[in-house]
Amino acid sequence: MPTIRILTEADLRALVPLDLAAVGCVEDGFAALATKPVAMPPILRLEIPEHRGEVDVKTAYVPGLAGFAIKISPGFFDNPKLGLPSLNGMMVLFSASTGLVEALLLDNGYLTDLRTAAAGAVAARHLSRGDATVAAILGAGTQARLQLEALTLLRPICEARIWARDPERASNVAAELTAELGIAVSATVDAQEAVHRSDIVVTTTPAERPILFADWIEPGTHVTAMGSDAEHKNEIDPALLAHAEPYIADRLSQTRRLGELHHAITAGVIGAAQDFDELGAVVAGLAPGRASPDAVTLCDLTGTGVQDTAIATLAAARALAIGAGTPFTT
Repeated sequence: MPTIRILTEADLRALVPLDLAAVGCVEDGFAALATKPVAMPPILRLEIPEHRGEVDVKTAYVPGLAGFAIKISPGFFDNPKLGLPSLNGMMVLFSASTGLVEALLLDNGYLTDLRTAAAGAVAARHLSRGDATVAAILGAGTQARLQLEALTLLRPICEARIWARDPERASNVAAELTAELGIAVSATVDAQEAVHRSDIVVTTTPAERPILFADWIEPGTHVTAMGSDAEHKNEIDPALLAHAEPYIADRLSQTRRLGELHHAITAGVIGAAQDFDELGAVVAGLAPGRASPDAVTLCDLTGTGVQDTAIATLAAARALAIGAGTPFTT
């Protein structure tokens, strides 16, 4: 009888930390999007507005991988008021050859958080300057922490600034990250002050109006925008997209519909039919990345099913290798 391996959040945290291997598997997933006939249907989204809730379902089949994941990811943004996390969810890994369930990953959103941070690291690796030392993080939630940690894996970050609408929370996160990462992390009460003279800026909020503006960004800066994963979300001033050299999408069909590009098109600063390269093409060497040290680069991350299949495959392989988790025979 088929056996399903059940992995809890605790199992998965032990198996798959945020490290270069996790970044590498997500990077390979992006490269596959540009070089292989990946099957990745549009995101299925369920909105529950009265509770500031949304549920995303993402998946992708990547030729060459033995399995494919289907990820169910709820985000309920009033949950912190109830003492609950904003994000949770699970992934199911299926055999790509038989369609049988191979693993149930009860990660409570951990793998989604991990692969999102890894995508930020991939964007920074290919679009930021190699000598970037100062980072600004807008937001003070889980992704703020993980995005900064991911940056330190790939760039010589020695200073970071955190801004959030809640100054106390920003201060607490800054203190904790200073201790955890061993670099100078400070909180600012003004977002523009945080961005000033930063080499890399990462926006990590569910903002519905821009929190980062074009005239704040200095030459040589790289911006990763990862909060706009729904049509109503908008962190970036549309004018910044028009000035980016280059603007890069994780998946262009998605960013036209729900990313920062969507808002730039609506604002009329970018044409609806204007073409842009995707991160996978940059990773695979099929499209240029940063044009010069003074260029302003921007990567629009809306989250892709290929990231979920990549990280789920890595987790399941590690679990199988050491017998982690609980086997369940159907």
